[in-house]
Amino acid sequence: MTTYLLSAGSPDLIGSAARGAVITAFFVFIGLCLLWVFTLATQDDDPERLYVAGRSLPPVFNGVAMAGEQITVVILVSLPGAIALFGYDGVSTAVDSALALGVFLLLASKIRATRRYTLGELFALRAEGPGTRIAGAVMTLCIAVPLLMVQLRAGGITAALLIGMPTETAQVVCTVLMGFLITCFAGVADLRGTSFIQVAKVPIALATLAALTLLALRLFDWSPESLLSAAMDKSMSPDDYLSPGLWAHTADFGPLGTISDHIVVVLGTAMMPHLILRVSASRDASAARRSLSVAVGLTGLFYLLLITAGVAAAAVVGSGQIGVVDGKGQGAPILLASEVLPHHSTGRVVVIVLVACVAFLAVLTAVASVTFAAAVSVARDLFGQKGRSRIGIGEPAVMRLSVVALCVVSLLLATALYRYPIEFLLAFSLSLAATCVFPALVYSFLWTGFNRRGLLWLVYGGLSLCALLTLASPAVSGTKYALLPEQDFNLIPLHTPGLISVPAAFLLGWLGSARPWEGAARTRRTALKEARSQ
Repeated sequence: MTTYLLSAGSPDLIGSAARGAVITAFFVFIGLCLLWVFTLATQDDDPERLYVAGRSLPPVFNGVAMAGEQITVVILVSLPGAIALFGYDGVSTAVDSALALGVFLLLASKIRATRRYTLGELFALRAEGPGTRIAGAVMTLCIAVPLLMVQLRAGGITAALLIGMPTETAQVVCTVLMGFLITCFAGVADLRGTSFIQVAKVPIALATLAALTLLALRLFDWSPESLLSAAMDKSMSPDDYLSPGLWAHTADFGPLGTISDHIVVVLGTAMMPHLILRVSASRDASAARRSLSVAVGLTGLFYLLLITAGVAAAAVVGSGQIGVVDGKGQGAPILLASEVLPHHSTGRVVVIVLVACVAFLAVLTAVASVTFAAAVSVARDLFGQKGRSRIGIGEPAVMRLSVVALCVVSLLLATALYRYPIEFLLAFSLSLAATCVFPALVYSFLWTGFNRRGLLWLVYGGLSLCALLTLASPAVSGTKYALLPEQDFNLIPLHTPGLISVPAAFLLGWLGSARPWEGAARTRRTALKEARSQ
């Protein structure tokens, strides 16, 4: 599933004629967004209103905001390219991502009914104590920091491509500038403020993707069949475009690798901490279900348009040209926007600007949401009331400081590791959520025997297992797309560890809670006593 956002040496995708207008319009939009953001800033010191908007968000409004949580810059720029280059494999990844909210719908009302909104608080349902809350905070940070690194890097690369400056230096500068703007936004916003930005992003993103799709269809006389046929003809492998296995990540690992990827994408996307925080802002459990229903519908429409845009990019631009710009297809949406209309037309500039604005909103909201949820967990779970009293500041202040610290650390790591393909960290974050969060919540809600020992075994055992399996996977060594392609300690032929780690986490949670060996020992002692008494 992991997407690679490599673009060193990419050509100018926009052209010198349109570059000035695109850059001007892009910066005007950024300025307006930041002005709006600061009008939404709050000085409220009530944690309930700050973190979950006083649990007062209307169902439809919150549902649209939940759908906005799914529109990240990585998804927006990577999936169309993956579909354009790899056909069926890219489409299956999009379908997996769309199914995630359906899985979350099964647990959403239970999460809202608890009135808890951090992983530490949810982990404490069956196992009260500081150890379980610390485990929740550790898990939230381990999920959030890799996600932030990938999102910031993707935003910087996309901004550099959109302004026609694809050099590595420009990409680093754009990453730093985007990170600074997003830190300012995340540092002043609360959940209600970020909700307004999310709600604004959804119609803009859907309208932009719909416009790209319709403009592409116009070139093929409004015939979807002709569009798909052209995509197959212009792909790198016309005979295999609609068949599984074209994606290099899964071609050599067979169906087990594909199943593992499906598990990680579906369960991991559904169990993100910022999504749990979002559903907790609903008025009650029934409102949470209604919000999820709205979100599922809008997310399904988004992924349908995204799939169509990927096919359109293959048909209009061609997989070969997309691959020249970026071997993994990140430039596909920008190339499609620049090719659906004549090069000297005003409409072309408008479409490119729309893509730029959607990309900026996507990285702004995605990073802010992940950072905000992680900072809330730090303030409530990691420090706790005693920890905050020791340092002498209130919970909102700890949360704001945590936001800045998380953004700065993630930005420093993203820029320091810029020459390395770190996008496998996205799959690692999803693997952690699928392995540690999903089993823990299922046990907490459905098994009364789940206890503190079982939780800690599940969380820390799952974390260790994910880390070891990822280090021993093709994502880190032994393949040309790995973090260390010249090294080879690739021992596990699975790109994502979900096939092994998720069942193992369930087993660890059961073993730690039930401790069947103690029952067996008691049975043996009882049998020995009875034998001696006879």
